[in-house]
Amino acid sequence: MPWDLVKLNDGSAIPGIGFGTWKIPGGHTTTDQVDQAISVGFSHVDTAQAYRNEAEAGVAIRESGLSREDLFVTTKYSGLDGLDIETSIKNSLKNLGLKYIDLYLIHSPRLAVPDIPTAWKQMEGLKDAGLVKSIGISNFSVKDMEILVASAKIVPAVNQILLHPYVYAQQVPIMDYAAANGIVIEAYSALAPVTSRPGGQVDKPVKKIAKRLGVTDDQVLLAWTKAKGAVILTTSSKKSRLQGYLAAGDLTLAEDEIKAIDDAGAEGAKRFTAQTLVRRTAVVMLAGAAGLALCSYLGINIL
Repeated sequence: MPWDLVKLNDGSAIPGIGFGTWKIPGGHTTTDQVDQAISVGFSHVDTAQAYRNEAEAGVAIRESGLSREDLFVTTKYSGLDGLDIETSIKNSLKNLGLKYIDLYLIHSPRLAVPDIPTAWKQMEGLKDAGLVKSIGISNFSVKDMEILVASAKIVPAVNQILLHPYVYAQQVPIMDYAAANGIVIEAYSALAPVTSRPGGQVDKPVKKIAKRLGVTDDQVLLAWTKAKGAVILTTSSKKSRLQGYLAAGDLTLAEDEIKAIDDAGAEGAKRFTAQTLVRRTAVVMLAGAAGLALCSYLGINIL
């Protein structure tokens, strides 16, 4: 595998790239896509209660023919059906058909009820009981992590966050805090610049690098994310793309190329923020105009 294992603070190791099942429809689609990902070389599968496809992913995992030790499985506590952490992990293990989970995450800080320290203590209990090998968090801010670490016996192994060039600048504080506390960053939506925001400022440096290396834009973005020290979660229904994602593990970007993507992402984020502000202002003005018209019609003078 071109992607190295990344050491976690508890002594375990996580593959540097994983196949994510977010947004994959349930049923045979999930099973088929997870099976395909494993067949091309992915050894890390990421799912969650909220995705409602654990059982289907579990079928592909069990039918892969690989030993349990050769696969790294992540799932998440998503507060599904209002169930608590201890009940949820048992349901996830049943759905996946596994005896243990490699990495179990709290999907969002808002799900840490009644509070972060209490919820984290329950997560620590799962690790102590051998139901999970590593525990972590997802979408936690610096403040959330500070609250957690202040009372934790076990520091989170990972924090899974949104990470791509357009949000990199705003995520740096989270990444810096994680690094200072031995918490590995996992990145989701790393390919957003080409999948959901094509034509933005990042396109120019990415395409220039892709041309130099003779690779695709998405491979360059994966190499950029890897250069930031993050474990990557990605997905595709196409076998050729999955093979390309794995091949991207061999790519190395020059420092000036990484900076060019950083700078383009920051500029793009500013423009996106400005465009969003303009759209919101337009909506408010339209709503205001409608409100004034209604007041006039009702004979109400608000000026």
